[in-house]
Amino acid sequence: MALQLWETLKEAITVYTGLSPATFFAGLGLGLAIYYVLSALFGSSDRHHERTARGLQEEMQPMPPVQVGEISEEELKAYDGSDPKKPLFMAIKGQIYDVSQSRMFYGPGGPYALFAGKDASKALAKMSFEDKDLTGDISDLGPFELDALQDWEYKFMSKYVKVGTVKKTVPVTEGSSTGEPAAETDREVEKPAENDPSEHTANGTAESTSGADADKE
Repeated sequence: MALQLWETLKEAITVYTGLSPATFFAGLGLGLAIYYVLSALFGSSDRHHERTARGLQEEMQPMPPVQVGEISEEELKAYDGSDPKKPLFMAIKGQIYDVSQSRMFYGPGGPYALFAGKDASKALAKMSFEDKDLTGDISDLGPFELDALQDWEYKFMSKYVKVGTVKKTVPVTEGSSTGEPAAETDREVEKPAENDPSEHTANGTAESTSGADADKE
């Protein structure tokens, strides 16, 4: 029975393909080999691309916000994006926000990179890119600039996480130290009074007058 089936199959191969059974099976085997080779190549390539895409997604995921508390402006500069292992910070009106998710804008090479690691309140209010405006001092801003700054602050509050504040520096002015110099000044003022030449002159005149009256007597 099996032999009859084999003979029938060989006749069918010859009739329908025009090939001998040996040539047909050789071609079939070669086709299967090529199929497995291509499947292995493209399958591994797809898996490689999948792993690469997954790795890129993991790298692009923002780091969890790090609370830094109250830091100085000098310490804030360390978060300007120059160190990829650190988050990207920016401050508005003394409030520090983590802008790492917008690294393409505030990171190195971004259009607003010079604002990162600084309190750029004045620059944002004036939409200025000059170094002199990269400061948190907004005392000389006008009402329209203050309104613009308020809009920026609302935007940052709604989009980014606040992670700290900028430590305020108190300017040292003359006369703001202890009262000792003032006391010394008072003593210096009093000294000329003790050695006032007019007093000595008056005393000398009085003594001379007393001596003259004694001679007359």
